[in-house]
Amino acid sequence: MPDRLGLAFLPGIVTVAVLAAALSACNSTAGDTPQDAQGPRTPAGRPDFTGVWAGPGFAHTGNPTDNATVRRYTETNMTPIKPGGQALLNRPHSGNIRIDDPTAVCLPNGLTRQIPSPYAQQWIQTADQLVILYEYMHFFRVIPVGPPHRAHGPIAEPTYMGDSIAWWEEDTLVIDTIGLNEWLLDAYHPEDGGSRWHSDQLHVVERIRFTDATNASYDVTIDDPAIFEAPWVERWQMQRKPTWKILEFVCDDNDRCRGGNCVDSDVQKSSTQ
Repeated sequence: MPDRLGLAFLPGIVTVAVLAAALSACNSTAGDTPQDAQGPRTPAGRPDFTGVWAGPGFAHTGNPTDNATVRRYTETNMTPIKPGGQALLNRPHSGNIRIDDPTAVCLPNGLTRQIPSPYAQQWIQTADQLVILYEYMHFFRVIPVGPPHRAHGPIAEPTYMGDSIAWWEEDTLVIDTIGLNEWLLDAYHPEDGGSRWHSDQLHVVERIRFTDATNASYDVTIDDPAIFEAPWVERWQMQRKPTWKILEFVCDDNDRCRGGNCVDSDVQKSSTQ
């Protein structure tokens, strides 16, 4: 008898299971994405961006290894340039390495060039601050997290990385930066030489949001009223790399162009090519 009852009720059990699955699918479509698909969360329920990331300067293969590239801001994303702004944005070849590419003599690359740099970066997030450690030149940012759209504190003088504050807009972390030096915008170097710069009026807003458990959208708004008619946005991505760690980077150890006077490396001296 028990066997026959089991067989008799089996179709009903299957029907209930199918209905439950269908209801679950409907609820998943209409409701929230499961938490593990949104990326890790802090105990307070905020997205947790702690970890080592491959920033915009990588292909984001999803593997422990990745392909790095020197990425630049896209001209087609830029808004029209103000009268006189072209001279501030594009600096022609001068023969002075400190203008044509200051990083060649180990000067800092600055925030806007650091963002798409093809080097790893480590994010350490707490309830009230975010620390970003950049492998390239070992720069860092300590960013207080607090109320939205609050004012920056007093800025004594502009710096290469500027003054950053952050806040939450639902699940998006917003980082707002002012107080930047007039400096390189990116690694743009046309064939005839020169470089691309931003002014000291630059205002940068970064927005990062998980798109799945390991990937995030990373939108960077460039607002430079000395050069551009209006703000514009570069839409990039980030990918977390659980097996990566930040390595030591010492620019002077490999500086063979001190003052623009370059010498061959040991490999170049011994090469027969």
